[in-house]
Amino acid sequence: MVPDISTGGRTHGLLAYLYGPGRRDEHTDPHLVASWMPELAPDPGRDPAATLKQLTDRLDLPVLALPKHRRPARHVWHCPVRTAPGDRHLTDAEWAEVARRIVHATGIAEEGDDKACRWIAVRHADDHVHLVATLVREDGRRPRRHQDGIRAQAECRKIEAEFGLQILNEGDRTAAQRPTSAERSKAERAGRTEAPRETLRERVRQAVAGAASEEEFFRRLAEAGLRVDKRLAPSGDILGYKVALPGDRNRDGEPIWFSGSKLAPDLSLPKIRQRLDSGLPEGDTSLTNHPGERVPRPARARREAAPVIEQAASVLSGDDDADAATQLIGVGELLDAVAQTSPASTRKELTEAARAFERATRSHIRAEHADNRALRSAARGIIRAGNALGKGEDGGATAMLLSTMVLVAIAAARWHSARGHAQQTAAAQQAAQHLRAAYRAAATTPMNAMREHGRRLPEPTRQRYTDTLEATLPQHADHVLREPGWDALAATLDQAERAGQDPDVLLQQAIAWRELDTADSVTDVLVWRLRRLGNLPAATDSPRAQRNPRTSQQRPPSPKSQAPEAAVRTNPSAARSPRARR
Repeated sequence: MVPDISTGGRTHGLLAYLYGPGRRDEHTDPHLVASWMPELAPDPGRDPAATLKQLTDRLDLPVLALPKHRRPARHVWHCPVRTAPGDRHLTDAEWAEVARRIVHATGIAEEGDDKACRWIAVRHADDHVHLVATLVREDGRRPRRHQDGIRAQAECRKIEAEFGLQILNEGDRTAAQRPTSAERSKAERAGRTEAPRETLRERVRQAVAGAASEEEFFRRLAEAGLRVDKRLAPSGDILGYKVALPGDRNRDGEPIWFSGSKLAPDLSLPKIRQRLDSGLPEGDTSLTNHPGERVPRPARARREAAPVIEQAASVLSGDDDADAATQLIGVGELLDAVAQTSPASTRKELTEAARAFERATRSHIRAEHADNRALRSAARGIIRAGNALGKGEDGGATAMLLSTMVLVAIAAARWHSARGHAQQTAAAQQAAQHLRAAYRAAATTPMNAMREHGRRLPEPTRQRYTDTLEATLPQHADHVLREPGWDALAATLDQAERAGQDPDVLLQQAIAWRELDTADSVTDVLVWRLRRLGNLPAATDSPRAQRNPRTSQQRPPSPKSQAPEAAVRTNPSAARSPRARR
């Protein structure tokens, strides 16, 4: 159950919307379910003789009783309350109880207070009700509604438990402010898919990702097409900033500005400055542009980011909360960088992952005196490398990076869960789901090529790799040999051997890097770790063009053994190890 409080200045305009057909004729049977005094509140929805003007006048009476100079400019309090998708539909009587409890909890009309504000509850849909009040009490005073949003949320948690509804996650006041109902309505009228506040928040986050300086941050904002207004001190120093979308204007034709702190708590200029300076000792220039500096290719930038992400996942498994909080900020920045440079095949899922994970980067645990320079540097490298292709080495390197990002999102969810951060846990879990979908899209082509290569390996070679796996990873061997990625893992070991490396040693290094229990697919994680540790291509060549020197030095098979060998080439299932077939 979600309350959404806002204030306005036009009682009649709001009532006309609530009792009207809606913007898409979605309002059905609008009527009152509760009010401050039923005998004094006319219901235009059910009483043919009642009018909107009558209801407006009754609600506004305490406001109009004040001298004009004492009337509040925004005297209308509006609080839609909506049940979660999947919840049962409440009856009018139940919605009436919800309304009375929320106006009591928020200080609008406490139970037993006959001088409280006037209020009504209008229902025009199955899943929500609108509470409307005027913010002048019968005695002419203003209501005490300090932190009414927090108190409404707390009351909703109690109502959910008592009514058998879904119990939503409690907040900790570190979330970004959601768009108001008015902002969402305006966005719908303008044909936007989201409110300007949300678009601006995402673009500002992307501008921060990997930025080396304040100047670069503001340059990126301008390049993203945003209007930027800097607040300057008399000395010329920048004190703050605000941004607006081109074309988003108020009634007077002026741009609608949002300061960074209004977009999200960590997007104020002081917070951004802390991030730009985070972990950089005096004189350190690792994130600074240097003349003639070589710009990395997208594939290389992604490969270099993978071990940095795995190291962040290791920190999240440790006991240093401040360091972990810092790593979460860096992971969010890196995810923003990957999302805005990803190919079309993965961009939608990665954009959603970045939006979800943004909530997981903030909590009350302060990220002080910790270093996320490696993550910020990796984000910068990805931004500077530019957009990646969805195929070839770029596609394989993207899959390599996303494989590790799934692990760090899972680690973030566990870290937040252990500390009681319900909303952040849910956000990290949601991000992990989007990252899994993006990984599947990126990994399909390179993994299929590796599987084909693995199926074509001679049976003695496959058996040798099976023995290696059983000796190195005995607790997971049976499971790994049954996974669809086993052929790709065998192909990767074969390529490492052909490159002059010891498969046994390389596999031990990959396993020792970090635990595998949280992996959705152990073989996929091992494939990409082996390719990164062994400096192998992320996208394999055609299997027909590859020969393993160790295998090719074996004596030619006798005529009697050629038939089974031919069967291996024509029947891929016959190439699997005996253990994998069981």
